[in-house]
Amino acid sequence: MSSSDIFIGETIGTAILILLGGGVCAAVTLKRSKAQNAGWLAITFGWGFAVLTGAYIASGVSGAHLNPAVTLGLAIQGGTPWSDVPLYLASQLLGAMIGAVLVWAVYYGQFHAHLTDPEIVRNQPGEEGMVDQTAAPKAGPVLGIFSTGPEIRNAVQNMVTEIIATAVLILAILTQGLNNEGNGLGTLGALITSLVVVGIGLSLGGPTGYAINPVRDLGPRIVHALLPLPNKGGSDWGYAWVPVVGPLIGAALAGGLYNLAFA
Repeated sequence: MSSSDIFIGETIGTAILILLGGGVCAAVTLKRSKAQNAGWLAITFGWGFAVLTGAYIASGVSGAHLNPAVTLGLAIQGGTPWSDVPLYLASQLLGAMIGAVLVWAVYYGQFHAHLTDPEIVRNQPGEEGMVDQTAAPKAGPVLGIFSTGPEIRNAVQNMVTEIIATAVLILAILTQGLNNEGNGLGTLGALITSLVVVGIGLSLGGPTGYAINPVRDLGPRIVHALLPLPNKGGSDWGYAWVPVVGPLIGAALAGGLYNLAFA
């Protein structure tokens, strides 16, 4: 496939992935949203449908990687040329940032209502009303819409969680999600992979929010830092490396295991 195919397919597909995935997080989180407090099931199925939609849109153009971990796993497996990897990654990051901006545009009024609500502002770290007045703000009140964060902050455990969860995803893609040309998700593979993502969210997503995709976390986190959101708090850059490095390690392990066990 051509460089333009990769750029167009990965940018649009990843943007749709983040628009729908970040959109369900916004719907569940923000005040004045009809879906507020819909819960973890809504989030996991929303992300599964986001993967399905993005993959269907991009599969015929770029192979629908939509995830640097998928690209790395396919490169190790041999289905994707290493020379194409930088373009895949750059397109995915751009698409993720576009998708995050679109979430903000769709929920613009809800973001404003949420972030100007006196209760939300009062309960931010470092604000009056908190027990620990010296705590430095790490994660703002809407950061979870844009990126992931751990329930228990332990770098080793958080990394292990992301590595294992991503390895499950990449093994599922390598073993049953390749199209006939061997370069990405086919139609049936997209459906299977979306269900795998739902399963990962339900079973392994509790500790960290299951990034399992470096640009799914990094792109929207950059957008969170740049957007003019009132009282948005910090972007938690001290944690940002975990959902980038963990999935890449998991993908590399999955690609190696595939070559040993299935090739």
